Amino acid sequence: MEGGGFVAASKVNIYEGRVTAFVICTCLIAASGGLLFGYDLGISGGVTSMEPFLKKFFPSVLEQQSKASQTENQYCKFDSQLLTLFTSSLYLAALVASFFASIVTRIFGRKISMLAGAVAFLIGSILNGVAMNIGVLIFGRLLLGVGVGFANQSVPVYLSEMAPASIRGALNIGFQMAVTIGILAAGLINYGTAKIEGGWGWRLSLVLAVVPAVVMTAGSYLLPDTPNSILERGQPEKARQMLQKVRGTQNVDAEFQDLLDATEAAKKVDQPWTSILQPRYRPQLVLCILIPFFQQLTGINVVMFYAPVLFKTLGFGDDASLMSAVISGIVNVLATMVSIYSVDKFGRRMLFLKGGAQMFIFQIAVGTMIAVRFGVNGDGELSRWDANILLLFICAYVAAFAWSWGPLGWLVPSEICPLEIRSAGQGINVAVNMIFTFIIGQVFLSMLCHMKFGLFFFFAGFVVIMTVFVYYFLPETKNVPIEEINQVWKQHWFWGKYIPDEGLVGLSRNDEGRDT
Repeated sequence: MEGGGFVAASKVNIYEGRVTAFVICTCLIAASGGLLFGYDLGISGGVTSMEPFLKKFFPSVLEQQSKASQTENQYCKFDSQLLTLFTSSLYLAALVASFFASIVTRIFGRKISMLAGAVAFLIGSILNGVAMNIGVLIFGRLLLGVGVGFANQSVPVYLSEMAPASIRGALNIGFQMAVTIGILAAGLINYGTAKIEGGWGWRLSLVLAVVPAVVMTAGSYLLPDTPNSILERGQPEKARQMLQKVRGTQNVDAEFQDLLDATEAAKKVDQPWTSILQPRYRPQLVLCILIPFFQQLTGINVVMFYAPVLFKTLGFGDDASLMSAVISGIVNVLATMVSIYSVDKFGRRMLFLKGGAQMFIFQIAVGTMIAVRFGVNGDGELSRWDANILLLFICAYVAAFAWSWGPLGWLVPSEICPLEIRSAGQGINVAVNMIFTFIIGQVFLSMLCHMKFGLFFFFAGFVVIMTVFVYYFLPETKNVPIEEINQVWKQHWFWGKYIPDEGLVGLSRNDEGRDT
């Protein structure tokens, strides 16, 4: 059986144009939206490992830590549903916000959606920093979730629509690069604020989220909207001018015609949320559900937003746990650069498959090492040598995710949907991502307490399943113009039966006189 498949270069239009400074700058500014998600991922785990924060809002967790240390059960130090609710409530809010964001993105444009998300995140950051009770703390976190939901819905779509096909992957992964930078910055800030005397360092950690929020607010205000979005809102001349500016050439007739064709198809769809359920959109619907589902079932958020808690649980000291989170954050950034370099050169499928294999190997290694050192009862400790080896294994796992499922989990869903269902498809992608981020965030500490080292084998099993799925069901989309992605689906061994001929934008013009 043929795996994945790809579309031949001769089957798609090669548009005129060049990579302009304008498109690079706009995409870099838009990608800063990833800072919101990344900073929060990195900051929450560090803050929830700080004793003054726990004493203020979660005193029962401190008491539980003390009991766990007396029994020497390393697995159950932080098993608190209230504490995990603080972290995971953001993702519930992002889930709800993603549905509204898809409507705003489609009707008012990608730019307005990004701006709305940035403002919500800004307000939430301030509330978290000044919170004096758990109610204000959770409300501020819900507003952060609204910001993340809007940003994650609109930014990847914006990047995919603005970027030339030849470097669409690299520019879109700018979003994930911003996420990793946000995580790293948060780790460094947590390491510094944890040392502030007086026990108020956690407030500084939380309130500094205003920095990426301000960057995103200013950036989204200054950005132009995409030609696709402008045309979708009935302004063809403005859309053509923007396309000429983005591509650096006056001759954009072929690409503009494909945008017109896509827009005409989009006008026939009044309800993208119901239309995406039609058989003709079955491949996009399945991938927009399963890719974010699998991305979360890699177990990455176990490491990223609980890194300090995880390391502390496994026997690292307070400073060592925060510094270990910083080290894994640096690895995250560097490995994402590998993806930026290789995604348009070697393709999406290769990164998915190689990354899956590496994640599996090192998850098994982490689980095995924890099993040997702590056993079933959680009674044990890590030597300095053991701790360094465990950190090395975790960093190798983080690196594999950072150049595969991390960026590609946002890139692929944003580029595979035709214009008429693009906002709905990305809304589903964000919603599924947030549902399972919430679920894993809420149950992880309990799972660690009850499943123990088996938790890492659990996630490794899902890595095997999703890697096999990619091999058979994900076609290659590198260098294919975004409005012609349906041609890739049409030629796929399994998905081709769902794609009608009339859904192939540009096919008659490109393939005239030869079989398709």
